[in-house]
Amino acid sequence: MMKVDNGMSSDELSQAQSQPNASQLTLGTSSVSRLLVQYSVPAIIASVATSLYNIIDSIFIGRGVGPMAISGLAITFPLMNLLIGFCTLVAVGAATVSSIFLGQKNMKSATEVVNNVLTLCIIHALVFGGLTLLFLDDILFFFGATAETIPYAREFMQVILLGTPVSYVFIGLNNVMRATGYPRRAMVSALLSVVVNLILAPVFIFSLDWGIRGAAWATIAGQTVACVWVIIHFMSRKSVVHFERHARWLVGSMVKRMYAIGLSPFLMNCCACLVVVFLNKALLDSAGAEGNIAVGAYGIINRTTMFFVMIIFGVTQGMQPILGYNYGAGNFSRVRQTLYKGIGIATAITVFGWAVTELFPDSISGMFTTDTVMIDMARTGFRIYFSLYFVVGAQIVVQNFFQSIGHPIPSIVLSLTRQLIFLLPLLWILPKHFGVDGVWMSMVGSDALAFVLAMIMMFILLRKYSRQFRKLENGTFPATKG
Repeated sequence: MMKVDNGMSSDELSQAQSQPNASQLTLGTSSVSRLLVQYSVPAIIASVATSLYNIIDSIFIGRGVGPMAISGLAITFPLMNLLIGFCTLVAVGAATVSSIFLGQKNMKSATEVVNNVLTLCIIHALVFGGLTLLFLDDILFFFGATAETIPYAREFMQVILLGTPVSYVFIGLNNVMRATGYPRRAMVSALLSVVVNLILAPVFIFSLDWGIRGAAWATIAGQTVACVWVIIHFMSRKSVVHFERHARWLVGSMVKRMYAIGLSPFLMNCCACLVVVFLNKALLDSAGAEGNIAVGAYGIINRTTMFFVMIIFGVTQGMQPILGYNYGAGNFSRVRQTLYKGIGIATAITVFGWAVTELFPDSISGMFTTDTVMIDMARTGFRIYFSLYFVVGAQIVVQNFFQSIGHPIPSIVLSLTRQLIFLLPLLWILPKHFGVDGVWMSMVGSDALAFVLAMIMMFILLRKYSRQFRKLENGTFPATKG
């Protein structure tokens, strides 16, 4: 028999590739609590590292460039949400689909997911990055840039957009790595990106005096190193799924399924983009001459809330392989158990976030800027926005739960209602009566309403399908029902 380069015969290799690896098998047998620790902790560490990078990077920008640079960075948030959205359209769908394929013991299709992810990420990056670069100034002005903030926003985004092919391939493949049984390696790749970034950012910003553009180059450099690490992983035949030259690189049915599942986070990021546009305009209108300062205050609050949200995303990323595998395997009792535990963990995280921002709002703002007006505005924003923050975690988990079991429509509904249907009417009404405080109050109201809707939808689904779930555990209910 012919030998391949890893020392296995071709027959042995084929047999090994037709079966899940040991870490995949434990998804259906080990204790859910143990699996959540195994999969969520590395994802949380990676998410916290990324969040800390975003915060520290903003501190470097605020301290090294100035308060207007913080406001300019805040103007880029909508565009960054769009950038992430076109990537998650592929990455999240691919992670879910690969987990379900592995649960169904369909190793051939799970392997083909890797080829399709690489192809789609490159296509998305070239199309989105190229078009956005052509119309960058017009887009930034639409998002709320002013004559004072446009230079900073432009310099930052030009570099970020040039690096989109690297960013997309890294994020897309890293999600598949985590979903196919390698949470620690996925954590290492995220940490590589952050560490390289944090080392280079102060050098580029302070030593080389590249300003906000230096922060962007540090980001791309870190993601390049991490991308190389991830590609090396998927080139190895020791990985349970890997690049196969002779496998299909663009499969219509697979792409359609990935898009269907990835549509929810894509729309969520598109909604976030629109929301930030309206928030920026509402702040500019409500604050008058101090509009740019108000946008900067929102930038500080946004960075802070995203720190806790990213921790919750780490939890949901750890839940996703467990949910997808057991749903594909027809073991819904474990799916339900994973959901409840995830809600409990996420709620504890947001309660902690409320306590920190309630006790130390000025200390948080003071890390980003010494501007007293911006600190005062941020303090009020923290107190109002975080007043009901403890409900946010459960809403995020439930939305990702629907997504992870291949039910994109409820996930899309939750995303649209929270960020558009609930928020925009409040954002239109409240600032007229309460000024800048009304902007913060609008965000609180939409979070509270979205939480109530998420709980209702979750319990309706669990109750409606209670009989079907019992059939699912016997392997008779279709796991791909969406």
